[in-house]
Amino acid sequence: MSDGEAVTVVGIGDDGWAGLGGEARAALRGAAVIVGAERQLALLPDLPGRPVPLPSPLLPRLDELVAASPGLCVLASGDPMLHGIGATLARRLGAGRIRVLPAVSCVALACARLGWAEHEVEVVSLVSRPAETILPAVQPGARVLVLGRDGGTPPALAALLADRGWPGARITVLEHLGGPAERVAGPYPARNPDPGPFADLCVAAVQCEPDPGTPVLPRVPGLPDDAYETDGQLTRRELRALALAALAPGPGQLLWDVGAGSGSVGIEWMRSAPRCRAIAVEPRPDRAERIRANATRLGVPDIEVTCGAAPGALAELPAPDAVFVGGGVSAAGVLDACWKALPPGGRLAAHAVTVESEAVLQEWQRRAGGHLVRLAVSYQAPLGRFTTWRPALPVTQWQVTKA
Repeated sequence: MSDGEAVTVVGIGDDGWAGLGGEARAALRGAAVIVGAERQLALLPDLPGRPVPLPSPLLPRLDELVAASPGLCVLASGDPMLHGIGATLARRLGAGRIRVLPAVSCVALACARLGWAEHEVEVVSLVSRPAETILPAVQPGARVLVLGRDGGTPPALAALLADRGWPGARITVLEHLGGPAERVAGPYPARNPDPGPFADLCVAAVQCEPDPGTPVLPRVPGLPDDAYETDGQLTRRELRALALAALAPGPGQLLWDVGAGSGSVGIEWMRSAPRCRAIAVEPRPDRAERIRANATRLGVPDIEVTCGAAPGALAELPAPDAVFVGGGVSAAGVLDACWKALPPGGRLAAHAVTVESEAVLQEWQRRAGGHLVRLAVSYQAPLGRFTTWRPALPVTQWQVTKA
């Protein structure tokens, strides 16, 4: 995008012009073009600038809009940097070419109404994502603020929580925060929700208190194996936890889960932190669909699934921060492609079950370093009238950080 005048992003609340500070009002009075949603533009008085509704779809038209409108002023709801267009513009233009004048965010207003400390609250946006996205945040004692797509979000959220074993979770719906039509409904339990109707401009506050017997799926790696639908191609719970410990998930980092099977490693990588990203690479279409279903059910519907065989399927993928190879270690070129794609400091973990694939890992360990670990796990099982231990097949794990 070419250099030009800075774009000013003005946060506006439901109280409209009356709630704007002097700097924001001056920016709007001096703007040649004011871009915003029709609802936001309607909150302004008559101004010299030409009002322009936000284009749809936004991103393909954004560069054109900025280039064609010197002195552009963009309206955003509340704090533009909180799941807003301000963050999008900063990524596209760079911080030096935007000026952001935030209003009070809906999160701050909701916490003020509820008496919740902002730093103790997790914020989840469902504006463009399925309701299941909230599930990793649903933990005992957690407080979650959900930014909804429209007035249908709170009932959908209640139905999801009740279905997933959290019928006692309490939901409060806050509408038109900071404006003359502000309303607070609830709290009510997910098992007996308020059907609404609710305004499209609403926030749902969830207090997560489990009922006795509620299945709790933590964010730490090692979910129960029965949390996944699988045809048997699943990295077992104990091995999965050890692999993810070696892979060391970090905020915003990308994992390649190669030979993903049921998708468990990529899914738990993404569950560990809200900004973690993963690409599951799986050659079988039925398994690729199963990965998508598992990811949605476990709260990470944004996982990317590439249906294809490695190494060919890896060629066009963005560079990873970490790679897990759970299947296809002995296939020609797979580890070579994964190692080449890793940047310095990138982590790789690979599993081998057969003698042949173990020999491949031994050769790579001699060449690239790292550690080989033999993992043997046994499970309690009946033996007639008694109980014994049934050993699973031992797995050799290679853990390495690229120097």
